[in-house]
Amino acid sequence: MNFLESITACGFARLLPEQSQVLIGTTPETLKTFAASWDSLEMDGFMADGGNYRRRRLANFEALSGDAQHRRGLHRPHFQASAHNRLNGGVDRWFAPVEDAVARNPACLGLLSLGRGVADALHPGTAWFVEMHQFRVEAAPGSPGLPTPEGVHQDGVDVVLVAMLARTNLVGGETLVTSGDGAELARFTLDGVLDLAILDDRRVLHGVTPVEPADPTLPSSRDVLVLTWKRLSAVSA
Repeated sequence: MNFLESITACGFARLLPEQSQVLIGTTPETLKTFAASWDSLEMDGFMADGGNYRRRRLANFEALSGDAQHRRGLHRPHFQASAHNRLNGGVDRWFAPVEDAVARNPACLGLLSLGRGVADALHPGTAWFVEMHQFRVEAAPGSPGLPTPEGVHQDGVDVVLVAMLARTNLVGGETLVTSGDGAELARFTLDGVLDLAILDDRRVLHGVTPVEPADPTLPSSRDVLVLTWKRLSAVSA
């Protein structure tokens, strides 16, 4: 069963680094440059739990039916309904924009194309609103980082792609995928550059366990890219 068949049958698929790197056609140098951009993320100032453990940047794109390109839109806030994000939902959240060179990096373009292929296969002829989130979750002794502080959830979109860029001095960070009624479908730990999961957000929920430092004397962080596709008509309504 290939990854698209898995998404159709199960609502999600995991691609190991060697699979995803081949699919997007990237090079080690391209990936190195892309991953290094996570060092410039800014603190997330919208954590309702008061946490200072998450850094991020945000970009948005339109992907219209019949046009293979993702065209970047004007910078705008990220919004999730409280039904989808119990902790931070219900407000416009402004984050620093993804740097232009990062959005144009061939690894980023390849991941956008990969996720778009899934979205189009599930919902042909659809115009998409796409968001790109760079996340760094940091951990310290006695102060774990929470990759999904809202718990196991849906993002309120159609397709979600989560790609690992770096795990630095970490324990934890296990991804859990469940059905809509809460039944566990899978557990795995994304580890390695472009170890990734693609999820049909209308069918499954996902969450990630807390992360802590493996060595309490050294910096500890988890860097991921999250891309989402939502029907453009649902955004405009």
